[in-house]
Amino acid sequence: MYEASFKRLFDFVLALLALLLLSPLMLLAALAIGLEDGFPVLFRQMRVGRDGAAFRIFKFRSMPVATPSVASADARALKVTSVGAFLRRTNIDELPQLFNVINGTMSLVGPRPGLASQAELMELRRTRGVQRLRPGLTGLAQVNSYDGMTDAEKVDWEARYGARVSFVGDVTIMLRTVGYLLRRPPVY
Repeated sequence: MYEASFKRLFDFVLALLALLLLSPLMLLAALAIGLEDGFPVLFRQMRVGRDGAAFRIFKFRSMPVATPSVASADARALKVTSVGAFLRRTNIDELPQLFNVINGTMSLVGPRPGLASQAELMELRRTRGVQRLRPGLTGLAQVNSYDGMTDAEKVDWEARYGARVSFVGDVTIMLRTVGYLLRRPPVY
């Protein structure tokens, strides 16, 4: 019941409130990016969404203009701006995805959206039924040490989430995400 009807409304209302509350921070981030490395301040990239549909994800740009688009696992080898390093360390670079939540291409909680070039991940998601889920800003895999996981491990967590999507589960994952964000950030 929650997943079929209430989850989308919950996502929309919470994302709208978050955008209102975080708009001063987002404006500061945009100004800092623009002052350090020019415009545009947003990074847009095609990702694979619900049921395999392509959509454009939004993030604050953390790399110099004209940096090639690669999977996040490969992005560490690329140059990051000074402002970008701070935005990534604090996860502020992810805030524009709230617009994706509002427009319905993403959810607050779900599997992280992958790239079409991540063939193994996409196939595992398809075979495990994870592709039916709307991608999320955070998810069960993210709060269980997402970095360093194999694609199979990520999909295992995502499938567990998909098998029991619930309001309480989503709130728990969001609270665990806040706890993760409040920890001392890793050094890049």
